[in-house]
Amino acid sequence: MQRIISVQVENKFGVLSRVSGLFSGRGFNIESLSVGTTTDPSISQMTIVTEGDERIIEQIVKQLNKLIDVIKVVDLTENEFVEREMALIKVHARSEDRAEALRITDIFRGRIIDSSPTSYTIEISGEVRKIEAMINLLRPLGIKEIVRTGRIAIAREEAKMLVQRERKVAEG
Repeated sequence: MQRIISVQVENKFGVLSRVSGLFSGRGFNIESLSVGTTTDPSISQMTIVTEGDERIIEQIVKQLNKLIDVIKVVDLTENEFVEREMALIKVHARSEDRAEALRITDIFRGRIIDSSPTSYTIEISGEVRKIEAMINLLRPLGIKEIVRTGRIAIAREEAKMLVQRERKVAEG
């Protein structure tokens, strides 16, 4: 089962290497990894998608919490969250297929961000299922190249508040 882990870290040299090293050193796979700064430039937010059962995910969370530059680790999969991914898809745009490529792009609320006499480059963002569905519809036209960002995710506000309340109750 895929799990999404949100990790806040110090925005310092080598932190990404230590986090990825933790995964590779223990034989855990990273399906996707996205990193960016938060409203505080000294803190970065990582979204890690990995796979494993409860025991493995618990191990990963515990090991991440032991890293000195890690501020906070949350398994988002345990709560309500919103996720998105972005993809750039370059497709063949032969004259007989151009209208179909535009129609598919419109259906999925994508955007043509580059065009040439032989290709379109389409930008799309949304849930992974949406991106996969678009790719499947574009495949018969001939996909030349795909670049994906990996998922980013954030807890829904109600879930965040509930988790905070549960922690306060647990702490007494």
